[in-house]
Amino acid sequence: MDDFRNDRDVLLVGGGHNGLVCAAYLARAGLKVTVLERRGVVGGAAVTEEFHPGFRNSVASYTVSLLQPQVIADLDLHGHGLRIVQRRRNNFLPLSPADGGGGYLLTGAGRTAEEVAKFSRRDAEALPAYEARLEAIADVLRALALQPPPNVTDGGWWRALPELLRTARLGRRLHSLDEALRQELLDLFSISAAEYLDRWFESDPIKALFGFDGVVGNYASPYAPGTAYVLLHHVFGEVNGVKGAWGHAIGGMGAITQAMARAAAAAGAEIRTGAGVREVLVERGRVAGVVTEAGEQLRARAVVANVNPKLLYQRLLPAAAVTEATRERMANWRCGSGTFRMNVALSRLPDFAALPGEGDHLTAGIILAPSLDYMDRAWRDAREHGWSREPIVEMLIPSTLDDSLAPPGMHVASLFCQHVAPELPGGRSWDDHREEVADLMVATVDRYAPGFASSVLGRQVLSPLDLERVFGLVGGDIFHGALSLNQLFSARPMLGQAGYRGAIPGLYLCGSGTHPGGGVTGAPGHNAARVVIADLR
Repeated sequence: MDDFRNDRDVLLVGGGHNGLVCAAYLARAGLKVTVLERRGVVGGAAVTEEFHPGFRNSVASYTVSLLQPQVIADLDLHGHGLRIVQRRRNNFLPLSPADGGGGYLLTGAGRTAEEVAKFSRRDAEALPAYEARLEAIADVLRALALQPPPNVTDGGWWRALPELLRTARLGRRLHSLDEALRQELLDLFSISAAEYLDRWFESDPIKALFGFDGVVGNYASPYAPGTAYVLLHHVFGEVNGVKGAWGHAIGGMGAITQAMARAAAAAGAEIRTGAGVREVLVERGRVAGVVTEAGEQLRARAVVANVNPKLLYQRLLPAAAVTEATRERMANWRCGSGTFRMNVALSRLPDFAALPGEGDHLTAGIILAPSLDYMDRAWRDAREHGWSREPIVEMLIPSTLDDSLAPPGMHVASLFCQHVAPELPGGRSWDDHREEVADLMVATVDRYAPGFASSVLGRQVLSPLDLERVFGLVGGDIFHGALSLNQLFSARPMLGQAGYRGAIPGLYLCGSGTHPGGGVTGAPGHNAARVVIADLR
């Protein structure tokens, strides 16, 4: 039976992590909130599922660092069962003789400078200043992550005044950086990761290890302008109070979103799964509710969308209700991470030729890409061929930190693979090439860890098309929109909508397509909730 009563304050479309965070804050403020999730489980791309009998893993999103400490504390996620452990080493870059002499680079545990010195004494001496510079800038941007960006185009003086005040506060925050750091921040927003790293380092492996953060989830060459900001975006994080660290949620990424769901439910939010939304209702120029895929009509004072802005404006809203400026912006909203995602069940741990045997290096992010030039070739090949025939692979083996994910003595690994084209050239379909590319990714790991292929007991393969179908990641884009200069801060998702209010009264956005962008942060959900609460009060 259709529900024509406006007995809810908020309908929240999409039960991914930002939607759950937003719902929890709204419910804690006393608002009546219903979360509608299309899949049978909440969590969006941050879920843990069994992908092979006896083997579980974080299916899409796969590591923890950017989750906001304030969100963890406010929602008492630890009290709701969340436990995060830090990797014993940060990153491991194995090299082969074909890469120019072999060896490896291993970071973290206070030994990074010693490892870097194996390749360049000069680079080891530059490392402390490099890290200090990035940390000082990251501290400022961490503080800005939990604030809506200035939205000075958003109509009337009563709204313009607070936006101008926010701009002034931003100016004071940036002024806390000295002149050299302010210039460096500007550079980081506009130059390439390669140009930035060339200023500091001379060794190819060192630049490769740091430069990977400039292309991860970013369909671009490390020589492309703007990739330096993507590098910076990935150093915002912290784990258990340790800045710049990376970690693992015991039970996988789904443990994070299950804790968020429990926090939201405890605060009074209603969470429905198997409840996809077909249409957002607009009546008399205002959002009035939604129609579910089952045909149920639900009404509320506000609708908050935790989906890619492109999905919202091009598929869920009536075309006539969307302004021409918004339609044009969404037509040009750039999505596509160049990402191919795999989960593999292993009979044993991999044995890397560069560093044989077991050890803390297997708890790290294992990066298979020996140089920036290699990454550039991978991108160029993907643009021409559809996927790189010498791909970039980051592998994590979370079962080295969490024995709940695999049977005793066995392991699971996450493969985050790049570069692949979001859409294959020549009209080809990813459905016809998925397994071929998966074989290539396994063979790439096997080249560095001989015997890896024979240890694979089962695998789950997600092409960009699969990531879109299953998780709503348009073009497989893990960030819900590229982190390019024209899609950041006050331009995310567009000028005039940076404050989480959508193009139609009563409509709000709370996903990664809003400030501060992608990653499992919870920041967009936190920020959007504050705006909705202020408006509804």
